[in-house]
Amino acid sequence: MKKTLSIFLCILFPISAFAGDNSYKIVYDGGSVAGAKAGSDMKLYIEDTSIRIVKDKTDVAVIPAAAITEISYGQDVHRRVGAAIGIGVFTLGIGALMALSKSKKHFVGITWDDGGKKGGFAFQADKNDYRGLLSGLEGITGKKSVDSDAMTVKN
Repeated sequence: MKKTLSIFLCILFPISAFAGDNSYKIVYDGGSVAGAKAGSDMKLYIEDTSIRIVKDKTDVAVIPAAAITEISYGQDVHRRVGAAIGIGVFTLGIGALMALSKSKKHFVGITWDDGGKKGGFAFQADKNDYRGLLSGLEGITGKKSVDSDAMTVKN
């Protein structure tokens, strides 16, 4: 009975009607977006023909999807040594286990050229959102994202 009711509700009310916000929470890491500071919490909206970056309900940047030249992503992995030392002062066992755990941060970078106005920015995406965010960016731009961790620098 419950399954039939949920199927009926999905047909009657599309899932998008229940979605209140189609944005991704991001943390600005740096780039050429005017008036934005590294570490600022923002939202990124993927729309039909553009990407909008919003901070405190104010548009910080609107980038046409056709102007995007590259999408890159990578991970910053580091051990939680500082946290382990802090915990280790009080409890030796938990501090040692904490030092073995890892913390991953997922970064996405976008560059664009909008009629000679070039720019780019990098941001940190939530670990649960970054794959969907990359898929959305790839979908509206037609560009394939590049794994910056797999790129090697030759001198």
